[in-house]
Amino acid sequence: MQSAITHLLAGVPVTNLDASLDWYTRLFGRAPDLRVGNEIIWDVDEHASLFIEPNPQRAGTGRITMVASGLDVLLRRLTDAGIEHEPVETYTSGVRHVKVPDPDGNAIAFAASA
Repeated sequence: MQSAITHLLAGVPVTNLDASLDWYTRLFGRAPDLRVGNEIIWDVDEHASLFIEPNPQRAGTGRITMVASGLDVLLRRLTDAGIEHEPVETYTSGVRHVKVPDPDGNAIAFAASA
């Protein structure tokens, strides 16, 4: 019998939970789906979730890339929400990639297939 990974739950350490809650709410364009203790969770797909948690010692070390459809629409929405992003890079494979660092410097990014 083989095992398979069926869900992803990724965590991002932050310094200020309230400020990060505001930023990630604007990033996802909606309130979180769940709060469990000091973990605040957004379901980003049927079997993928992202949570933030206070951890000042590790804040800024997170690295998450989410693959998105409609990248240009997403980036316009983020700009409208007051969230800045770095320039979009296009790799030789045609994949487009953009970094959207959170207030702690965690490397949040989006990619889109060609």
